[in-house]
Amino acid sequence: MTTKRAAYCAVLTALAMIFGYVEALIPFGFGIPGVKLGLANIVIVLALYILPAYQAFVIQLMRIVLVSFLFGNLSMMFYSLAGGVLSFLVMVFLKKGNIFSITGVSIAGGVSHNVGQLTVAVLVVQNLKVAFYFPALMIAGLITGCLIGILAYRIKPVLDKVVL
Repeated sequence: MTTKRAAYCAVLTALAMIFGYVEALIPFGFGIPGVKLGLANIVIVLALYILPAYQAFVIQLMRIVLVSFLFGNLSMMFYSLAGGVLSFLVMVFLKKGNIFSITGVSIAGGVSHNVGQLTVAVLVVQNLKVAFYFPALMIAGLITGCLIGILAYRIKPVLDKVVL
């Protein structure tokens, strides 16, 4: 990795952290516990399309760990890691297939993120009643994933002009 690429990854990690912090400050709720806009995922989706997958994955992990320690707690980190890793793997798989647009990949990421977090919630509370959140979380994942995907689609041409 070149120095320029390392600096670029650091800037993207910092930007994702800033978005995570801003999102924590915004009193935005859908009335469903754990549902957020996922502003930091704009950075992750873009990183997936402009960097090698392993570098985008490191940005994802660094963002989750740092934001959890700075603005959250340990349980937040476990939920975020479960959702973040699952969504990242799904997005990488779909991106490599070249079937879906950046918006479609982002939607799949949003939905799978919620699936990962819901799975951890079911395991933690050891009660399947938590799964009743599934339909609401899927709708939230579709909506937020679509919004993030549209924004990423609009921003990506600007980033493509940056020579790495």
